[in-house]
Amino acid sequence: MIVINITKHLNTADGALEAHFDLSIHDGEFLTLFGPSGAGKTTLMRMIAGLEKPDSGHIEVDGEVWFDHTQKINLSPQKRSIGFVFQDYALFPTMSVRENLLFAAENAQQRRTVDELIELIELSNLSDRLPATLSGGQKQRVALARALVRRPKILLLDEPLSALDPTMRQKLQDELTLIHKRLGVTTLLVSHDIAETVKLSDRLAQIESGKILRTCTPMEFFSPQTLSGKLQLIGEVLKMEEDFPVVIVTLLVGNSVVRTVLSTEESSALHIGDHAIISTKAFNPIVMALE
Repeated sequence: MIVINITKHLNTADGALEAHFDLSIHDGEFLTLFGPSGAGKTTLMRMIAGLEKPDSGHIEVDGEVWFDHTQKINLSPQKRSIGFVFQDYALFPTMSVRENLLFAAENAQQRRTVDELIELIELSNLSDRLPATLSGGQKQRVALARALVRRPKILLLDEPLSALDPTMRQKLQDELTLIHKRLGVTTLLVSHDIAETVKLSDRLAQIESGKILRTCTPMEFFSPQTLSGKLQLIGEVLKMEEDFPVVIVTLLVGNSVVRTVLSTEESSALHIGDHAIISTKAFNPIVMALE
């Protein structure tokens, strides 16, 4: 169990705020920190990792105190069992894939896991290549494997897939799901992507203005309880075209573009860029296998 109750003064684009994060995370859980930019999600990650110091409070992981303001305890990042994956990969450019992973190993046992991890991320044929010769998706897989070399208690993922194209992003989401199930490491993800959050997370923590407003399952958060449709999809509004007396709305659902017709009243609350729920009460699908 991870128990966090910390405060931190933050200077954001909207001004100063006093952040207070009170959160408990179960062992082996996949939790996504979800909220607008500047809400404090990355700062919370960095305080867990020991890269930033809280102003006050307490962080405890499996009974071990990592930070306690009153007891003047603040373990260094090196003494905290964490793996951190950033958006920008942070690989050593003059080291091969295998060398990047070996650099993270602290002992013989961890060095023996390097080849296992390389196989797990399906980069065995690229293990001697330098980062500059890899694609963005391959680099991020190497960064993920390197973060797992020490078998950390907590894996921190700060928007690691946001710079990738949709196809590669979905592939790495599948790999993250596989790795999480296989290794069982407690994982915290910062993400703004609804589909990614729903696909990967056991729970979601909604963060706004330096506060955790609530924690719940992704579907509880994204699906209003008032909807009773048999089918619900989440999409991003790409375009809205008036064709009186209706409005034609174009949405991105996954990798597919969907168009639907709404009344002027129904569309009045929608804007381009919004995430919306598409719900239908009558659903008679035809399901066919893709060849």
